[in-house]
This record gives sequence, structure tokens and C-alpha cells, in this order.
Amino acid sequence: MNRLFERVSGGVAMACGQPGAFVLAFAIVLIWALTGPIFHWSDTWQLVINTGTTIVTFLMVFLIQNAQNRDASAIQAKLDELIRAGSRARNEFIGIEHLSEPELVGLRRVLEQIAGDEVAHHKAIERLIARR
Repeated sequence: MNRLFERVSGGVAMACGQPGAFVLAFAIVLIWALTGPIFHWSDTWQLVINTGTTIVTFLMVFLIQNAQNRDASAIQAKLDELIRAGSRARNEFIGIEHLSEPELVGLRRVLEQIAGDEVAHHKAIERLIARR
């Protein structure tokens, strides 16, 4: 079941990200709008678009979340591999994505203190930009 969901959600997410999907959605809305006078702008006519968009939105939330979860996991695995491969990188950073938000904030503060003050960072960034 999981594998089937992953395949279907991946295919739908890929298809929905294409220009053709936007054109199709725009065409549906345009056709709906143009049929307004035919149906005398009735409540049923309005309900059709409201129901359709609600259903599509509800389902897309799960598809998008699944795609983001897979992307985040893949990126995390790549970062972990870079940490392992780097000679100066610290292996202690592997798995920090499982820390709580307060723990991550504390870790970030410690790393920022180790790296130096903000003024030095801005000057370094300005020098980097000036190289162009």
C-alpha cells in the first residue's frame, strides 16, 4: 500500500507541477465562469466549483506533504553523506534533524558564537560579493 501511494503521489505531484496542469485548471475555471449565465449564477453552479476545489485541495495537501517528506529525507541523507565524507566535518551532526526545536535553536546559537560576531559575517559576505 505504501509503495503504491508513493508511486501514485510522485506521479501526480510531478504532473501537477507541469505547465499543462495549470492550463487545464485555468480552462476548467474559465469554462465554469462562462457557464454562469447559462445556469443563472445559481447556488448549484457555485457549489460545483466550491466542491471541486475543496476536494482537489484536500487531496493535494497529502500529495504535497508526501513529496516534501521524501525530498527532505533525500536531502538529509545527502547532507549526512557529505558530513561523513568531509575530513573536517563533525559526525556528531548526523541525525540532528531528530532534535527538538529548542535543542536546534540552542545548537544554532552555540555554532553562531563559535563562528564569530555578526559584523564579521556581514563583512565577509560583502567581500565575497565584491569578488564578482
